[in-house]
Amino acid sequence: MFSSSSQHRSAFDVLMSNSSAKRKRKFEETADAPSSRVNKTLVGISDSAKPKSDRVTELKSKIGLLKKKPADFDPSKVSCWDKGERVPFMFLSLAFDLIALESGRIVITDILCNMLRTAIATTQDDLLSTVYLAANEIAPAHEGVKLGIGKGSSIIKAISEAFGRTKAQVKQQYTQLGDLGLVAKGSRSSQTVIFMHKPLTVYNEEHSKPPPNIKNPLDEAATIVKEVFSVLPVYDLIVGALLTSGVWNLPKTCKLTPGVPVRPMLAKATTSVDLILEKFGDTVFTAEYKYDGERAQIHYMEDGTIEIFSRHAERNTGKYPDVALALSRFKKPAVKSFILDCEVVAFNREEKKILPLQTLSTRAHKNVNVSDIKVGVYVFAFDILYLNGQLLIQENLNIRREKLYDSFEEDPGYFQFATALTSNDIGELQEFLKASIDIGCEGLMIKSLYSNATYEPAKRSNNWLKLKKDYMDSIGDSVDLVPIAAFHGRGKRTGFFGAFLLACYDVDKEEFQSICKIGTGFSDAELQELSSSLFSKVIAIPKQYYQVDDGLNPDVWLEPTEVWEVKAADLTISPVHRAAIGIVDPDKGISLRFPRLVRVRKDKNPEEATSSDQIAEMYQAQKHNQPSNQGKGDDG
Repeated sequence: MFSSSSQHRSAFDVLMSNSSAKRKRKFEETADAPSSRVNKTLVGISDSAKPKSDRVTELKSKIGLLKKKPADFDPSKVSCWDKGERVPFMFLSLAFDLIALESGRIVITDILCNMLRTAIATTQDDLLSTVYLAANEIAPAHEGVKLGIGKGSSIIKAISEAFGRTKAQVKQQYTQLGDLGLVAKGSRSSQTVIFMHKPLTVYNEEHSKPPPNIKNPLDEAATIVKEVFSVLPVYDLIVGALLTSGVWNLPKTCKLTPGVPVRPMLAKATTSVDLILEKFGDTVFTAEYKYDGERAQIHYMEDGTIEIFSRHAERNTGKYPDVALALSRFKKPAVKSFILDCEVVAFNREEKKILPLQTLSTRAHKNVNVSDIKVGVYVFAFDILYLNGQLLIQENLNIRREKLYDSFEEDPGYFQFATALTSNDIGELQEFLKASIDIGCEGLMIKSLYSNATYEPAKRSNNWLKLKKDYMDSIGDSVDLVPIAAFHGRGKRTGFFGAFLLACYDVDKEEFQSICKIGTGFSDAELQELSSSLFSKVIAIPKQYYQVDDGLNPDVWLEPTEVWEVKAADLTISPVHRAAIGIVDPDKGISLRFPRLVRVRKDKNPEEATSSDQIAEMYQAQKHNQPSNQGKGDDG
């Protein structure tokens, strides 16, 4: 909620303009879609006059209309600025304030939808800027453009200097409010400027008309945008295409593009070979080794350009220059372009031995010189999404695998296809699982081969299952949880945290739900290290999107910043915790019994933690396999 009445470009404008300058060249080089002709330059603008108090009053009186259902909403009833005039930042601030007061996903979605529709109706040129601001981003993840400003001392210093306050005063108010935006808002309340890009083609209402026989056009439109974003996660291209061609043509105007990462397909967990056979039934499936490494999506363009992306769409080309240099050795001469889905694994070539992920994590993350590399890697390719201009994600796995095998040559120790077995014999699958574990793999990936076997970007599908070596005991899969609160240590643990409250993530409700309290199994050194990393993440009050029982009463609340991999004895229905509440039991959640920390997952964001739906599925699978484990009580 930062504000300024100056006619000059704000710091935010300058940052956006500078970051966009870095990005413009890359877009022009890699995006061939028609919508890529949209100029990506973002330039600072300011309102023609300082906002009048009556406009602010009018906006405040009307902003509640954004909560209406989109079908009943009229943008002209909210906007109090002329058509073509810049969208007032006060309007966006008030809309975001309105969202902050809501906890329901449906209402929040309605507010955002109506906010964006108002921008479209009045000032289409501000739409892209508004989308980026709402998404808290300034560029697609794969472009690596960052503001470079954290939540700590830099912003505190900026607020103190901008508003003539001491750092101590700012820190004190931050402790009370728990939000630096509120601190800045309380320091000064006036209008600011927003940034924009070069004008787009004018939006036509005809673009919004749904095709015949669409019963729920808003839901269908949302699904289309999500699916397109999973293969082309670039707001610049999508917003431009929406304004010029409409949502119903979006899959035609925004397609998978080499050089832009596709969000990877994910697998659901299973706990035994028996369950695999039960789930797939008569469907033919294939099993592959599940390697203990880092997911990598390798893009090779027709001009010879190579890009390597992580599962989070971050550019890892500079991390793996040895892989990039060796690619021409693996591909056959007829291959001119491709996108591979792979696992990059640490490998000792002298001993011909796969090394664990922890070894790979010691490798530098960027600007790596080949001569300085101490941890060698082995690339295991298991899928191909694009080949010589042909999109393959709609093809079944058997066809994609055939094209993969026909297009590359294996190079032992450097590049290999994932070891695979097609069989429904329980004995063969058990032996295959054992063989994978013996060479240092995590277990198996099980995939539908001939039917329902397309590549589904960003989806955790039942058509892909994962069976890991530690799934055979306790609850099966480990879970990835987020520490959202902590309890002060006692006795010899005085001075750092002694226990933590962990939560899973509900994707639909967009909230973190408590699942267990973890405080045993740590050494004092481990607790000190964990506490040190979280001391700076303490906040004054819990987030509105935390679902925690009032009786838990943690000593401090934490920003959701880390993901911890946790194992436990089993899952149980809990009257205290809120994980998956309403899915398995209408009034109770699910909790972990005897949880223990496996590791901190630095490769995951909090929103990628284990979902409440996954927790419910694991509970049901455990109930099916181990009914005697139920009803043992809650861990508290």
